[in-house]
Amino acid sequence: MPTPTPLEDRAAGARALVYVEVPRGSRVKRELQGGRLVTEYISPFASPFNYGCVRAELSTDGDPVDALVLGPPREAGTEVLVRIRGVVDFVDAGLADPKLVCSGAPPSPAERLTVERFFRRYALARALLNRWQGKPGVTVFNGVRWR
Repeated sequence: MPTPTPLEDRAAGARALVYVEVPRGSRVKRELQGGRLVTEYISPFASPFNYGCVRAELSTDGDPVDALVLGPPREAGTEVLVRIRGVVDFVDAGLADPKLVCSGAPPSPAERLTVERFFRRYALARALLNRWQGKPGVTVFNGVRWR
């Protein structure tokens, strides 16, 4: 089983093999469980980027590292090898939950803004969901460390 790796230790220009769970434009949130995609919920807004995970690497919460892929929509269940362009500093219910920002080309200023706006909104929604589910701890977006 993979062990947690500090995301900040990666060399500039490193690549990640991202397994796409949610294609760009989809409202269906899926998660890889037991080797297959399982629907978690339907989001009130569409994902502005492809969202998934790096299956070979664990995050601090014990799940595969979350990753988003900028650019055109990718089919759910596909893997794409892309360059790491940044790390979203996110805390979910008191646990560090970083997310890699990946793309084939350097992100444009508009793409950077989209990522930051999305996670500001997502943190608020996730904090409400966590409160409703009785999960303690802060949920907050602390910005993106761009590379």
